[in-house]
Amino acid sequence: MLGTKLTEARWTHVALPTCDLDKAIEFYTTMTPLVVVSTHEDKDGRNVWLSNDKQVETPFVLVLVEFAKDKGKKQPQLTPFAHLGIEVPTKEDVDKIAEKAREMGCLHWEPMQMPPPVGYICALTDPDGNVIEISYDQKVYEEVRTLWGQ
Repeated sequence: MLGTKLTEARWTHVALPTCDLDKAIEFYTTMTPLVVVSTHEDKDGRNVWLSNDKQVETPFVLVLVEFAKDKGKKQPQLTPFAHLGIEVPTKEDVDKIAEKAREMGCLHWEPMQMPPPVGYICALTDPDGNVIEISYDQKVYEEVRTLWGQ
Protein backbone atom coordinates (compact mmCIF):
# COMPACT_ATOMS: atom_id res chain seq x y z
CA MET A 1 0.00 0.00 0.00
CA LEU A 2 1.32 3.40 -0.95
CA GLY A 3 1.56 6.03 1.75
CA THR A 4 -0.90 8.89 1.42
CA LYS A 5 1.29 11.62 2.96
CA LEU A 6 3.68 13.72 0.92
CA THR A 7 7.31 12.96 1.90
CA GLU A 8 9.19 15.24 -0.51
CA ALA A 9 8.52 18.37 -2.56
CA ARG A 10 6.67 17.47 -5.74
CA TRP A 11 5.10 19.20 -8.75
CA THR A 12 1.41 18.38 -8.33
CA HIS A 13 -0.81 20.46 -10.60
CA VAL A 14 -1.49 23.19 -13.12
CA ALA A 15 -4.51 25.43 -12.46
CA LEU A 16 -6.47 27.30 -15.11
CA PRO A 17 -9.56 29.49 -14.87
CA THR A 18 -12.63 28.48 -16.84
CA CYS A 19 -15.73 30.45 -17.70
CA ASP A 20 -17.96 27.34 -17.73
CA LEU A 21 -16.84 24.42 -15.57
CA ASP A 22 -19.42 21.99 -16.93
CA LYS A 23 -18.37 22.62 -20.56
CA ALA A 24 -14.70 22.32 -19.58
CA ILE A 25 -15.30 18.99 -17.80
CA GLU A 26 -17.15 17.66 -20.84
CA PHE A 27 -14.34 18.78 -23.17
CA TYR A 28 -11.49 17.29 -21.16
CA THR A 29 -13.24 14.00 -20.38
CA THR A 30 -14.32 13.58 -24.03
CA MET A 31 -11.26 14.84 -25.93
CA THR A 32 -8.44 13.72 -23.62
CA PRO A 33 -7.71 10.69 -21.42
CA LEU A 34 -8.33 12.78 -18.28
CA VAL A 35 -11.03 11.81 -15.78
CA VAL A 36 -12.60 13.64 -12.86
CA VAL A 37 -10.76 12.98 -9.59
CA SER A 38 -12.83 15.31 -7.40
CA THR A 39 -14.84 18.51 -7.36
CA HIS A 40 -14.98 21.29 -4.78
CA GLU A 41 -17.23 24.29 -4.21
CA ASP A 42 -17.38 27.31 -1.92
CA LYS A 43 -18.93 30.78 -1.94
CA ASP A 44 -16.35 32.04 -4.48
CA GLY A 45 -16.87 29.32 -7.09
CA ARG A 46 -16.15 25.72 -7.88
CA ASN A 47 -13.39 23.60 -9.32
CA VAL A 48 -12.58 20.18 -10.66
CA TRP A 49 -9.41 18.12 -10.44
CA LEU A 50 -8.65 16.04 -13.55
CA SER A 51 -5.93 13.43 -13.97
CA ASN A 52 -5.09 10.20 -15.74
CA ASP A 53 -7.35 7.42 -14.47
CA LYS A 54 -5.97 5.87 -11.27
CA GLN A 55 -2.65 7.77 -11.49
CA VAL A 56 -1.78 6.89 -7.90
CA GLU A 57 2.01 6.63 -7.75
CA THR A 58 2.80 10.03 -9.27
CA PRO A 59 -0.42 12.04 -9.21
CA PHE A 60 -0.47 15.14 -11.37
CA VAL A 61 -3.68 17.15 -11.63
CA LEU A 62 -5.18 19.73 -13.97
CA VAL A 63 -7.27 22.03 -11.77
CA LEU A 64 -9.98 23.97 -13.58
CA VAL A 65 -11.50 26.79 -11.55
CA GLU A 66 -14.76 28.61 -12.27
CA PHE A 67 -14.80 31.77 -10.16
CA ALA A 68 -18.36 32.97 -9.53
CA LYS A 69 -17.39 36.57 -10.35
CA ASP A 70 -15.94 35.51 -13.75
CA LYS A 71 -18.59 32.98 -14.85
CA GLY A 72 -19.12 33.36 -18.59
CA LYS A 73 -15.94 35.42 -19.18
CA LYS A 74 -13.33 33.50 -21.17
CA GLN A 75 -9.80 33.94 -19.83
CA PRO A 76 -7.48 31.85 -21.98
CA GLN A 77 -4.07 31.49 -20.39
CA LEU A 78 -2.38 29.06 -22.79
CA THR A 79 -2.35 30.54 -26.27
CA PRO A 80 -1.23 30.88 -29.09
CA PHE A 81 1.67 28.45 -28.53
CA ALA A 82 1.72 27.88 -24.74
CA HIS A 83 -0.04 24.57 -24.16
CA LEU A 84 -0.69 21.49 -22.09
CA GLY A 85 0.83 18.36 -23.63
CA ILE A 86 -0.76 14.93 -23.71
CA GLU A 87 1.12 12.03 -25.28
CA VAL A 88 -0.81 9.16 -26.88
CA PRO A 89 0.48 5.67 -27.76
CA THR A 90 -0.22 5.68 -31.54
CA LYS A 91 -0.23 8.04 -34.52
CA GLU A 92 -3.79 6.87 -35.21
CA ASP A 93 -4.80 8.21 -31.79
CA VAL A 94 -3.64 11.69 -32.86
CA ASP A 95 -5.62 11.41 -36.10
CA LYS A 96 -8.78 10.20 -34.31
CA ILE A 97 -8.62 13.02 -31.78
CA ALA A 98 -7.98 15.56 -34.55
CA GLU A 99 -10.99 14.27 -36.51
CA LYS A 100 -13.23 14.55 -33.45
CA ALA A 101 -11.86 18.05 -32.76
CA ARG A 102 -12.51 19.07 -36.38
CA GLU A 103 -16.13 17.93 -36.00
CA MET A 104 -16.46 19.85 -32.72
CA GLY A 105 -14.81 22.97 -34.19
CA CYS A 106 -11.93 22.99 -31.72
CA LEU A 107 -8.95 21.83 -33.83
CA HIS A 108 -6.16 24.39 -33.31
CA TRP A 109 -3.35 22.73 -35.35
CA GLU A 110 -3.91 20.11 -38.02
CA PRO A 111 -1.95 16.89 -37.49
CA MET A 112 1.65 17.30 -38.65
CA GLN A 113 4.96 15.50 -38.42
CA MET A 114 7.60 17.60 -36.70
CA PRO A 115 11.35 16.93 -36.29
CA PRO A 116 12.50 15.09 -33.16
CA PRO A 117 11.84 15.39 -30.35
CA VAL A 118 8.41 16.86 -31.17
CA GLY A 119 6.97 13.92 -33.15
CA TYR A 120 3.51 13.75 -34.72
CA ILE A 121 1.19 16.36 -33.21
CA CYS A 122 -2.08 18.20 -33.41
CA ALA A 123 -3.62 20.68 -30.99
CA LEU A 124 -7.08 21.47 -29.72
CA THR A 125 -8.58 24.50 -28.02
CA ASP A 126 -10.63 23.97 -24.90
CA PRO A 127 -13.87 25.95 -24.32
CA ASP A 128 -11.83 28.84 -22.88
CA GLY A 129 -9.37 28.99 -25.79
CA ASN A 130 -6.44 27.21 -24.07
CA VAL A 131 -4.28 25.06 -26.33
CA ILE A 132 -3.94 21.31 -25.68
CA GLU A 133 -1.26 19.50 -27.71
CA ILE A 134 -1.78 15.83 -28.54
CA SER A 135 1.45 14.08 -29.53
CA TYR A 136 2.72 10.71 -30.66
CA ASP A 137 6.40 9.71 -30.59
CA GLN A 138 7.42 12.79 -28.63
CA LYS A 139 8.88 10.43 -26.05
CA VAL A 140 8.61 12.72 -23.04
CA TYR A 141 7.31 9.84 -20.91
CA GLU A 142 9.79 7.35 -22.38
CA GLU A 143 12.83 9.64 -22.14
CA VAL A 144 12.26 10.69 -18.54
CA ARG A 145 11.72 7.09 -17.44
CA THR A 146 14.81 5.96 -19.36
CA LEU A 147 17.03 8.76 -18.06
CA TRP A 148 15.84 8.35 -14.49
CA GLY A 149 15.87 4.54 -14.50
CA GLN A 150 12.22 3.66 -14.08
